[in-house]
Order: sequence, then C-alpha cells, then structure tokens
Amino acid sequence: MALSLPDWPWDALEPYATRAKSHPHGVIDLSVGSPVDPTPILIRDSLAAAADSHAYPLTAGMPALREAIVEWFGRRRGVDDLTVANVLPTIGSKEFIAGLALWLGLGPGDIVVQPSLAYPTYAVGAALVGATVVSSDDPAEWPVGTRLVWVNSPGNPDGRILSVSQLAAAVARARELGAVIASDECYAELGWSDEFDTTATPSILDPRVIAGDRSSVLCVCSLSKQSNLAGYRAGFAAGCSDLIGQLLTARKHLGTLPPAPIQAAMITALGDDHHVRAQKALYRSRRDRLKPALEAAGFRIDGSEGGLYLWATSGGDAWSAVARLADLGILVVPGTFYGVQTSQHVRVALTATDTAIDSAVSRLAAIVPSG
Repeated sequence: MALSLPDWPWDALEPYATRAKSHPHGVIDLSVGSPVDPTPILIRDSLAAAADSHAYPLTAGMPALREAIVEWFGRRRGVDDLTVANVLPTIGSKEFIAGLALWLGLGPGDIVVQPSLAYPTYAVGAALVGATVVSSDDPAEWPVGTRLVWVNSPGNPDGRILSVSQLAAAVARARELGAVIASDECYAELGWSDEFDTTATPSILDPRVIAGDRSSVLCVCSLSKQSNLAGYRAGFAAGCSDLIGQLLTARKHLGTLPPAPIQAAMITALGDDHHVRAQKALYRSRRDRLKPALEAAGFRIDGSEGGLYLWATSGGDAWSAVARLADLGILVVPGTFYGVQTSQHVRVALTATDTAIDSAVSRLAAIVPSG
C-alpha cells in the first residue's frame, strides 16, 4: 500500500523562484534556513582527525559524545541532572522528528498534536503511520486519544518562545492524556531579547518545567544552526531514559548510526561556546538590518522573538506578498506552508550572506507601502 504523504510545499514556490531569478541583479534567496557561513575550523579539524573510522560507530554515541551532550545541557540549558542514559545522538533532527511516531508504535486511530503554526515534518511523521494530526497551542484543547505531542520553541516559522510556565502546562496536559511530549528546540541558542544574551531559551527538560520527572518527555536539538553543521546532519535527543532506551533499540535494528567522524565533530562543537556566540552575533546583525527594512516597506513583524526567521505580514494575501517580493528578486515562503490560518504572513530567513542581506535592504527601499 502506498504511503499517503502531503505534497512537497516548496514545489508550489517554483514559479516565484523563477520570477525572482529573472531580476536583473539576481535572486536573494531568503526562503530556506540553510546556513551560509563557514563551519568553524576547530570543528572541521575534529572531523578530519577522525577520518580513519574503519569500524562501525556506536549507535548510542561515543561515550565522550554522550557526556558532552549531558554537559552541554547543564551548562547551556540549566538541565543539570541528566546522565548518559538520557541522551542519544541523531542523524540531524529532521530524520528523528519524522520517525518518532513510527518508533513509538503509533498507528491509525492515534492522534499527534502539533503547534497551530508547524514545521511540516511533524505531520509527515504522523502520515507515515496513518495517525491523525490536531493543530493546537492550547493544552486544554488536546483530545483524548493523543499519543504524541510536539511543541516547538523557538518556533518555526514564527519565532515564538515558550515560557517555563507554558512548557509546564503542556507537559501536565500530555501526562493527563498518557501521551509522549517532544519539544523541538533546534533554535534554542537563538533568542533575541536581552535575557537570552547569556543563556539559551527555556528547555522542556528544565527542572522548573518537569519538577524532577522526565517520564514521557523528550527534547530534540540540532547543531545545524548554532554551529553551521547542517551538512553534517548532527543532532541529538534527550529526556526520559525509558524512551531513549526504546529508541536506541529501534535504531540499532534499523542501522541509523551517526557516522563516527560526525560524532567526533559534535564533541568539539558542544564543548565550545565561543563559535556559537560569534554566529549568533552575525545573525543578530543581519536581523537588525532586515527587520527595519521590512517594516519601512509596510510589513509588520509578529512574534520572531527567537530563531532564524522574521514572521512578516503586510496585511494582504501571503502569496501576493511572495509575488511582490519576487519582483524585487527576493524569495520568501508563504505562511500557508505552516498552517491553514497563516495566509497573510510570509517567512523571511536570516540565513543569507551580509552582502545578500544588504542587497535585500536596498531593494526593499523601493517598495512604497500601501495605505
């Protein structure tokens, strides 16, 4: 029986990409959050030094990698009670997100809850097992029959950051329902208010959220954005040791082994905060230039407290805004890719070079706001 998966939304963007590419000065692609800056040399050196990896790597992760993940959670996330039994490296985060419902044994009749504005892969994971998706940010609305809940903070596409109290309410409701709750925290190091200058955004594993009980709680993280390792496919999960053990068993059978050189590079990346701060400063500078340029061009920025995107609206149809920007050679994504109630917003990525951002700012100055 063939799988019934959603259409790939970016196919619908192709005509607008063609339109943007026809601009006399070329396209500025702000549609995909793919890093453009170099991978830090200390991480590349670690990868190269581990290149002689003739033996199969450990699915559970090198002991030093699991210890590095534990130490990172304590140092950066305020989660200081994990052990190596609570963590697991993954092949990026998307593969883990897409496969989680399958590995937890969900199927037809089960419900997967996702945010009202949602990264499409949550729904893909549900579709893989024939589960039903419910989109809701209000825990009181989550129905009986829910087996898996996804939360996302900072959110993609809207940059919403969930507070400790909001995360705690989500965990409490998931437990009432007997559901696993998984928090996608891939943008955790990219909070833009002053309070996040020295620390990352709140984690679902924060002791204030779970009150010492990690049962049925998972956190998913990635080094793609904070360390420019998207091409390495370097991610990890943490949380309930029973769930981590169950997932580890499944991954051993499936052969989803993070490559040993990647594991070595992850150890280095997790142990160094300097390159993360430097990369965040680059993104902050780009955000500080692009946000006022969009606002001057008649867009309102909603949310966007964290992450790598600006959630922008000019008050009209999202596809019309995509078309207007494409005429300037700027490619963005319509909010319709992320939820049925987002037809007026576009997602604008900060992952472009300084030169490209400056060009986008210059082109946006040509827009005369309506009204």
